[in-house]
Amino acid sequence: MRKLISAALVALAAAASPGMAHADEKKVVIAYQTGANPYNLGIANGDLAKKTGWNIEFRRFNSGADIFAAIASGDVQIGDVGSSPFSAAVSKGLDVKAFYISSVSRDGEALVVRPEIKSPADLRGKKLAAAPVSTDHYQLLAVLKQEGISEKETKVIAIPQPEIVAAWKRGDIDGGFVWDPALSELKKNGRVLLTAGQVADRGAPTFSALVVTGAFAKANPEFLGQYVRLIDGYNQAYLSNPAAWGPDSESAKLIAKLQGGTAAENSEQLKTTVVPPLDQQVSDKWLGGGEESAVAKILKDTASFLKDQHKITSVKDSYAAFADPQYAAVAKASN
Repeated sequence: MRKLISAALVALAAAASPGMAHADEKKVVIAYQTGANPYNLGIANGDLAKKTGWNIEFRRFNSGADIFAAIASGDVQIGDVGSSPFSAAVSKGLDVKAFYISSVSRDGEALVVRPEIKSPADLRGKKLAAAPVSTDHYQLLAVLKQEGISEKETKVIAIPQPEIVAAWKRGDIDGGFVWDPALSELKKNGRVLLTAGQVADRGAPTFSALVVTGAFAKANPEFLGQYVRLIDGYNQAYLSNPAAWGPDSESAKLIAKLQGGTAAENSEQLKTTVVPPLDQQVSDKWLGGGEESAVAKILKDTASFLKDQHKITSVKDSYAAFADPQYAAVAKASN
């Protein structure tokens, strides 16, 4: 009887206190990938979960395509993904929106090749690898198209980054378009032929963004604004004092423990990260501006390219609906 009374009291207390009723519901699964980004410190030291007050489960994936598969299955609500898998996913009807640009691809991603390959024209007849449906895969195919090299004239292998590193070490491939930590591994005895930034300047720009499912965004707008403010806070902390993230710093050591590699390698990789400031994120330069936003334009251009490459079957008239600046605007206003 006492147990029944206790259970009834707990139920009444929960009904009377919305905070208690929803306490157990404040859980979110957030996907991330390897790569250089200051906010990885907040994952490594647990501060992102502590400061939001949410039960955040961070899951690491090898590619954006894997993250979108997890989002489609309902296992993940938020993910850090590249623009190419993002474009492919929304073109197929997945309900997600970009709410923060986590990086713009420049020197942190690159096509690394054997030393004897001197120019992009030398890629003809070579075996090249990239993670499937990644921004690197997209840019690799774009380089081949720019050089007038058909896929029949070379072999492009779409495999996860750990397998690319293994294939490189075995001598099975002549080059790979990769990001860290694979990038650092290939660079040890290879040469950078083109960076992602150079490929962007040649006409194929890419970015990475935090995306959220429509259902989660609708139910939890306050969390998203708070999360953007915290994520951006790590970027600002790094920009204001990069020396504090040096090879001997506790920050670099914690990120290395999360990501792999040494503290020195991770500290060096952070130097390649390019994150647009919040005022640019909320403007038409990135998330704002509807059809004129960089996100909408890049997603549509990427979708058109992927359709030409037979990676997707259709292109939407507009991709403006897949960028939402309101949470970055809230974060900017609270700074």
